[in-house]
Amino acid sequence: HARSADEPVLTRRCVIMKLPDFTVERYLEALRQSAAAVLLLLPKNMSAVPQDIIQTFMVSESEALLKDTIMPVYVTLEDEQLLYMYEEVKHAAASRTSSILVRGKLTGPNIAKSDLCTDCDWSLCLQGVLPGAGEDAPTIVITAHYDSYGLTPWLSYGADSNGSGVTILLELVRLFQKLYSNPHSQYHLLFSLTGGGKYNFLGTKRFIEENMDHTSLLHDNVAFVLCLDTLANGDDMFLHVSRPPKPGTPQHAFVQHLEQVVSSRFPWVRFGMVHKKINLGESTVSWEHERYAMRRIPGFTLSHLEDPKAELRGSILDTVLHVDLRKMKRNAIVIAESLARFMYNLSDKEFQDSRMSSLMSFLTSIPRATQLDKDPKHAILVNTLEHELRYYLHQVHRHTFRQDKRYKTDRRTLVRMIKPAAFDLFLGGCIAAYLAIVYYAIEVGRHSQFTLVYIDCPFSNKPCHWIQKSAFSQRGY
Repeated sequence: HARSADEPVLTRRCVIMKLPDFTVERYLEALRQSAAAVLLLLPKNMSAVPQDIIQTFMVSESEALLKDTIMPVYVTLEDEQLLYMYEEVKHAAASRTSSILVRGKLTGPNIAKSDLCTDCDWSLCLQGVLPGAGEDAPTIVITAHYDSYGLTPWLSYGADSNGSGVTILLELVRLFQKLYSNPHSQYHLLFSLTGGGKYNFLGTKRFIEENMDHTSLLHDNVAFVLCLDTLANGDDMFLHVSRPPKPGTPQHAFVQHLEQVVSSRFPWVRFGMVHKKINLGESTVSWEHERYAMRRIPGFTLSHLEDPKAELRGSILDTVLHVDLRKMKRNAIVIAESLARFMYNLSDKEFQDSRMSSLMSFLTSIPRATQLDKDPKHAILVNTLEHELRYYLHQVHRHTFRQDKRYKTDRRTLVRMIKPAAFDLFLGGCIAAYLAIVYYAIEVGRHSQFTLVYIDCPFSNKPCHWIQKSAFSQRGY
């Protein structure tokens, strides 16, 4: 039975909420009362939702994802039938005259019964190289994770986190391929797109493990690793490091170029370095560069977010509507020009606005949650990214790993309108009364026709016996 979030009793009920209704307090109240499920209705036009409601929802969404519970949270887009059902539930809360039965399976972060995928693979990493001059040239690694994360996989488009990082990386691939077509650089450029970024950067971990042999560019002589994450908003740019770069190192020189480009070209942008040591006792890492730092490979992450636990990094509301393409291009210019100053000389006029816009539109048109690796659209996504890399790079490889067998989703939803609980009680009473009447009629009829009478026959040699009452009456006794 469905109930609105405002009702006092939610035990064993499906709580139906709209986006403004979903708050931390109401979600925790549903958990406390052991609600059967939460059904969340999202508006199709997210641009009309006020920013304060979006921020409140992101906080509540983050809280819901951290809770370990068997109560499923179902998420779907609004339509006429669902809105009608929501209004009926609100009306029922006021009049107490009807209720709604919701049954079926929906997508959610906590599935009460999780079906394991026994034959699933992850395409976790795509890599390609622009080879520099000489075999012993140092390597610059530029990487971004392409998957998304949120309250439900089918609605996780991850525009800013991390469609922006993938878009900038692919544009850097195109630009630097032009530079490598004639004079070769003194650096190898290794580009990689990794999956599993929202699951403790599992794809990056496996990628490093497979490329630590003596024939790999990651084995030694790595200048630095540049990780791109969440770069399509804000007037801030933070360089996240595990240890501050030492003067005289390639990473220190690159950071200086970053600061110079930002201060000279975009003085209103706030650039800062965030130092966070790696705690080996923790089971999770905050940024992708930390995976490299554990292998003593110098690296850092560029992001407009200062806090790695920001709600934006795992929200279904991270859509293309909340992406600023101009700021994403600005950040791409800063990165490209800093790299070019470190290696060559490059002008920002080389950037193509239409290409970057098209890449972002494509990335945000397909849910990229890790659980959807068997979805045909996910295969199109990976094949397109691989095609982009093969067009510009050399030695492009796809690394495939076995999936973590925890999640499988089902998008079926069944909704049925039923009578209120009072009607069920009334109907049950009528059935019980009917059965009592039938039982009484049968008992009365049986006793009237087959009552047995004990006959004592003192004048007969026959033994005493029982006869039917009707026969007894016919003999005149």
